[in-house]
Amino acid sequence: MPGALEGLVAAEDVLLFVNAAVTSTGQREFHSGAAEQRMSLEFLHAYMLGNYRGLYAAALALGVNDHNAALIVRELLRTAAEASPEQRRTEGALIARRLHLLPPQRVYALFAELRAARVNNRRTRAIVRDWLAARPDAGFDAVKYRAGLKAALRHTHLRLGPEELGPFLFAPRSRARYGHPLLDAHRRARYEQAAVFELPFTVAEGFAARHRIPREVFLERIAPRLTRLERLRLQEAARRSGVGAVGTDLTRMPLTRLASYVLGLPRADRVARRAELTAALTTAARRVAGARAGTWGRVTAVLDDSSSTYASGHKRRRPLAVALAAHFLLAVLAGSYRALWTSGRTDALLAGPYGPTPLGTRLLDALEPGPDLVLVVSDGFDNAPPGLAAEVLRVWRSRIDPGGRTGVVHLNPVYDAEGFDMRRLSPAVPTVGIRDAEDLPALTELAAFATGRGGLPRLRAHLDARVAEFLAGGSGPGPGAAGGAV
Repeated sequence: MPGALEGLVAAEDVLLFVNAAVTSTGQREFHSGAAEQRMSLEFLHAYMLGNYRGLYAAALALGVNDHNAALIVRELLRTAAEASPEQRRTEGALIARRLHLLPPQRVYALFAELRAARVNNRRTRAIVRDWLAARPDAGFDAVKYRAGLKAALRHTHLRLGPEELGPFLFAPRSRARYGHPLLDAHRRARYEQAAVFELPFTVAEGFAARHRIPREVFLERIAPRLTRLERLRLQEAARRSGVGAVGTDLTRMPLTRLASYVLGLPRADRVARRAELTAALTTAARRVAGARAGTWGRVTAVLDDSSSTYASGHKRRRPLAVALAAHFLLAVLAGSYRALWTSGRTDALLAGPYGPTPLGTRLLDALEPGPDLVLVVSDGFDNAPPGLAAEVLRVWRSRIDPGGRTGVVHLNPVYDAEGFDMRRLSPAVPTVGIRDAEDLPALTELAAFATGRGGLPRLRAHLDARVAEFLAGGSGPGPGAAGGAV
């Protein structure tokens, strides 16, 4: 019995950490500040590292967000001497794979943190060396991420080819010209306007200001070099300022990011562009659903669009964006679909943070027809009236549907720093963290563990399978395996 109890506690600890690492980025939320978020996360990382090092490293193969992935890598490298040889091999492979998937700027920021913490062991130097060697174009990094690359090379005492990179980084005026086109364009951009438009956008911006190139002219000529994300950001900035509009193909945007963009538009723009925006969101949802489209049976979603879904200035409307993206994804996954927003609105495209959170009332409406799956996307602050959702779910599970014909899953996009977990609706239903709606189909397997049906042996087997798939170069981080309705 003690062994079984210890296994259950360990499984709950791992799930608690994964939920936090999926949702929290250490930034301010609607109900908690940045300091509370960071302190709570730091405690969980220290607890997992000290008690479940192997499972802590395995979280890199799950859907933890980039912020927490970087923290895990930092802590594993900082404490490399405490790992066994077998652990070091597995951790090294997991770290290398996850760094390959992180945005380069995030990796360079991580290297800077390691330098500040004086972490410079042989394992760290090898990981930095291998990551830099695998970069597709060292010249591009030397131009776009110059400060980060210089700091990484100084910290690890590495030499990076080709030979002209050293002079460019550390003595840029020592050469009259460079063989690499980007390096030479950067040299020429100091005095030649045409060279500015050969550089990456973030670097070219500074030179454009130095040359006093009009913003409209600069954006028009630099447009071919913009990344997808840069196009979206510029389009949003142009909407606010009315200067320098940049076109972008919304149908190629990731689903949750596209939902955030849509929510940032004024309602009048959403109405005027209804057909375009709806088509883009539907296309992105179909891309995520793939072969699962139409296979989930009868699905009802309870979607939170209350005031708290505004989140904060750092995570503006992020919970609402997850709900909106989930709405379009579920409409594609389900055979028949019904959406119930907490505000009572019926036009999802015009969603906006508003009013209290009557989850209990909406759950009554959702459960009454007896669908195959009820999926709740909410931060769990049921307050109109408080506690009604928990009572509805208790009665439903104990009296009306004890056999579980209708599956109920709560997806929570907000980490509750005070409780070190996701805020739950009821012990009767599983709650799992979600950051991107793209992970929604995969969350069903993790939801099974959250109900206590799995235990540590099954959870370890699940993590081992995910790690093997991750290291083999599979679909990338995700919290669970294949989808299907619960």
